Amino acid sequence: MPDLVGGAPGALVTRPGHIQYGGLLLGPGTPYRWKELPGWEDLPPLDSGTVPRPAAHGAYPGQLLAQTRTITVEGLMVRAPRATIGAAVAELGAGTVPVEAEMPFVVWLDERGPLLAYARVTRRAIPTGIGYRVGTITGAALEFVATDPRRYELEERSAWAGLPAPEPGLDWHDEDEDAGLHWPLEFGEPGSTGTLTVTNAGSAATHPVVEFRGPVDRPSITNVTTGDVLEYGLPLSADDVLVVDTGAGTVTLNGSTSRLYTVTARSVPEQTWTLPPGTTDLLFRAAPESADPAARCIVHYRSAYW
Repeated sequence: MPDLVGGAPGALVTRPGHIQYGGLLLGPGTPYRWKELPGWEDLPPLDSGTVPRPAAHGAYPGQLLAQTRTITVEGLMVRAPRATIGAAVAELGAGTVPVEAEMPFVVWLDERGPLLAYARVTRRAIPTGIGYRVGTITGAALEFVATDPRRYELEERSAWAGLPAPEPGLDWHDEDEDAGLHWPLEFGEPGSTGTLTVTNAGSAATHPVVEFRGPVDRPSITNVTTGDVLEYGLPLSADDVLVVDTGAGTVTLNGSTSRLYTVTARSVPEQTWTLPPGTTDLLFRAAPESADPAARCIVHYRSAYW
């Protein structure tokens, strides 16, 4: 997921009524007030794979896939001292120019707190009338399109695990024969299970970013519930980091080199490996000879909402 250069997404959003797009803030305490936000709480349009039954009533239910989300800021009013109304309009224009890459679009509506989407502005309408002479322009509007229709929590979550390792247990060969065993018994540090648990608190499946950190050979991660596996047939040294972006469907080594071709036959396509709403248990595994306790699997994600 892209983040806002120079600050975290929504860094300027501090109270209900605020909307931040890139570095532009709308709402209370700014020259820009708005009345309605169609498309933000709406379910996006759906493409249906449902097909009619050829010899019976009804149809066979098919997969429902969401289209893009279109969000409109309507009833936008620009208010500023008459001598600076042009500067306020210029700032609004500079913050809503067409761009190639989507930018964070953060909205705080109510007590539920802010949510995040990634969007681009596709329409800007600013009436040019007598308002320029009195410092109040009414009836402006902005339109944004998010190619990913889901909305996300602002704070990124993460969970990690090492490779499975046995517990050390009790030392039955104490050099001091008179020491004996004394309560409470010390079993040593718990061994790693290679299990990590993630919780998607939203209502939509979310695409995580998975990091494998060496030293490890043939790292994999498995969704215990579905059995879906991501596995890569390559060795990672202690300084290597393999990043799997399941949303983008990319696999990169050390930030630049693609290693998508190292995927094994056990793996599912990256973009199908998601975290559903609720709690999911995951397993970090590797080749049998890999057991270095420094190896790590880290899962980064945001809860997603329709």
